Amino acid sequence: MTYDPAAAARHLVAAEPRFAPLVERHGLPALTPTRDPFASLGRAIIYQQLAGAAAATIYRRFCALFGSARFPRPARLATASVDELRPAGLSRSKALALLDLAAHFRDGRVAPRALLAADDAAVRAMLLPIRGIGPWSVDMFAMFGLCRPDVWPTGDLGVRQGLAHFLRLRAPPEPARMERLAAPWRPYRSVAAWYMWRAVEDRRERDRGRGQTARGKRE
Repeated sequence: MTYDPAAAARHLVAAEPRFAPLVERHGLPALTPTRDPFASLGRAIIYQQLAGAAAATIYRRFCALFGSARFPRPARLATASVDELRPAGLSRSKALALLDLAAHFRDGRVAPRALLAADDAAVRAMLLPIRGIGPWSVDMFAMFGLCRPDVWPTGDLGVRQGLAHFLRLRAPPEPARMERLAAPWRPYRSVAAWYMWRAVEDRRERDRGRGQTARGKRE
């Protein structure tokens, strides 16, 4: 299925009217499929478990190690060592993951054209053997790199928190319950997940506003 954010929004609002304010407030997610899956996956590894600003700095330093602002090609990265990558600010585990990623692309275990054309199950089969790439990383790549419309990342904390806030649950639901709750949102659960992240942002913004109001009253 081709990614169509307008069709996705219409479907989600019809299935659950509480999506309507989120769509009105945040518009439609603008996603563009990657043309370079190797660079997209490498960037994802670098950004794992890091705040955006810190990750961006490490990413720039990493690319600079290869004399460019762009992510290196598989053959070039594969010639590096862990010790050569660490000065960019990478942990040893991330350096090893990047080298394993390069090896998989260089020797053909992962072929870019095949990866871009593969179905979701085949994407997982190709990527999960790579060091440092787990189910969450595959879900993020499928959503943002491949623009697959029906990815539901049950392992993402932000989606869990957003779903709890959106449906007014007492606590973030576990994966099995998340699957049941989101079943009516098929085949556009990727877009639903995007709105769950926006729901978390809205809640944090409201909480900050309440905190500022409370401080103002005390002063």
